[in-house]
Amino acid sequence: MAFGGFNKQANSTPMAEINMIPLIDVMLVLLVIFIVTAPLLTHAVKIDLPKASSNPNITKPENLQLGIKADGQIFWNGEAVDDATLALRLAAAAKLVPQPEVHIRAERVTQYERVAIVMSEAAKAGLSRIGFVTDPREK
Repeated sequence: MAFGGFNKQANSTPMAEINMIPLIDVMLVLLVIFIVTAPLLTHAVKIDLPKASSNPNITKPENLQLGIKADGQIFWNGEAVDDATLALRLAAAAKLVPQPEVHIRAERVTQYERVAIVMSEAAKAGLSRIGFVTDPREK
């Protein structure tokens, strides 16, 4: 341990500095241990897993195309219908298995109230899959 020098004539007080050499030695030993053990932690066991394939059984329901013009007129798959006929057809479509998806196409200037009424009629009938068809082109 370094408590002083070999010179006995000078002051014989102990050194006030920390000896860094042992600390550096310990750090280097720990570094070597971590370098050696790190690849062992990432080693995985090779297992030959069984292979299986399946095809999804997707039954595509028929889509209902509802068109709403700017003046509020409703079209069922291209055929003009009134509100009473729309309610009857939506109720009949809700009983189908699997339920069809309702695709709503509304003109740009159609009042939102009219679109909301058609959506609420479809929800009252029991149709839960309602979507909007839009034009992705920018104007």
